[in-house]
Amino acid sequence: MHHLATLVLLCLPVCSAYPLHGTVRQEDPSVDLAQKKIQEMQKFLGLKVTGKLDSSTVEVMHKPRCGVPDVGGFSTFPGTPKWRKNKLTYRIVNYTLDLPREAVDSAIEKALKVWEEVTPLSFSRIYEGEADIMVSFEVGAHGDFHYFDGPGHILAHAYPPGPGFYGDVHFDDDEKWTQGTSGTNLFLVAAHEFGHSLGLFHSDNPEALMYPVYKFSTNPAQLLLSQDDIAGIQSLYGPPPPSPDVLMVPMSSVPPRRPEMPAKCDPTLSFDAISTLRGELLFFKDRYFWRKVHWNSQPELHLISVFWPSLPSDLDAAYEAHSRDTVFMFKGNKVWAVRGNEVQAGYPKDIHTLGFPPTVKKIDAAISDKETKKTFFFVDNKYWRFDEMKQSMDRGFPRLIADDFPGVEPQVDAVLQEFGFLYFFHGSLQFEFDPNARKVTHILKSNSWLLC
Repeated sequence: MHHLATLVLLCLPVCSAYPLHGTVRQEDPSVDLAQKKIQEMQKFLGLKVTGKLDSSTVEVMHKPRCGVPDVGGFSTFPGTPKWRKNKLTYRIVNYTLDLPREAVDSAIEKALKVWEEVTPLSFSRIYEGEADIMVSFEVGAHGDFHYFDGPGHILAHAYPPGPGFYGDVHFDDDEKWTQGTSGTNLFLVAAHEFGHSLGLFHSDNPEALMYPVYKFSTNPAQLLLSQDDIAGIQSLYGPPPPSPDVLMVPMSSVPPRRPEMPAKCDPTLSFDAISTLRGELLFFKDRYFWRKVHWNSQPELHLISVFWPSLPSDLDAAYEAHSRDTVFMFKGNKVWAVRGNEVQAGYPKDIHTLGFPPTVKKIDAAISDKETKKTFFFVDNKYWRFDEMKQSMDRGFPRLIADDFPGVEPQVDAVLQEFGFLYFFHGSLQFEFDPNARKVTHILKSNSWLLC
């Protein structure tokens, strides 16, 4: 039977056999077992493997975490339990007093959607009777032999798929549950626990949602599954089904082209669009994008549809309006607005609502200057300038790219503003442009940003 066990329970024999003070009798056989278990935990959590409860190990052990054990390192539970159906039900049995009921409902719904978007699974809520996933807030001893420990440390636990209590999620109501980054964010914890409810064990990848130590510095609006999480859940259930428009293609017609995963160091690599997003760099290509974050030198490759299911592939342009914490993405005559991983209501809109003449059918590239709050739209060999504060096009445009950005090759695929320079991308090349000297200072390979 796949019973849940908490880290605290798992640690009791380890800790009692390994005093922090005084000497340990070497002939005690439990010492070897204790060291072995500590080494396993240190290896799993990416710590230096010493076999001792050193300060760094104790520090991680005291961080808020999930109550499902991780010594063993499985990506799925032993025996690989999974749901044998794709339509699952859930029920919120009771509520915490820390949040309004609608906030709890929303957090649970959004947390399930994280997994729904990358699998064939769907979740429907019921209000009475037994659901596949029963969600409840509990304190201390609550009837399943796996006690909660008060504020901090163990935040929640969940059972793998199966009948009865299997699949259920319990949250420790002694925590301070919140919607933001203070306290304990319900959405982040729920998204992790539902991974267990669907059959995922812990991951030893610190970037994964299924890593056992919760990272509350993460902005909940930016929660994005890692490739490790996606590979794990899709090993159980497979990818989501193709969209309806693909299903309706007549059998006699040519199937839609599914571009292969792009290679970041392909010398011919070009980009469809480039944007910043809250300090990160995003490089879009076909159905994919590379995500470059300042704390990880290696860029991550992701599917656009995993982060933003309603966005199309093969984008034309993208830019971040910093003053509005919004990224605008363009394809054809449509524009989408995105905050974090959420597409904003009311989009897509027609690009002509920005003030373009009817002759403009698509945008090639866009960039918004952080200081002046002016956005530059590049179309063929011309560019327009848009005032983000006034929400209108500036007068006197379009102008020729060659007049104001001499040395830059029209047509522009994408443009990026970094280090006081503008980087114009054209095929496999990029032109580093100094706006003060009004000249191109370097010509580089487009994929140099991806450490190629």
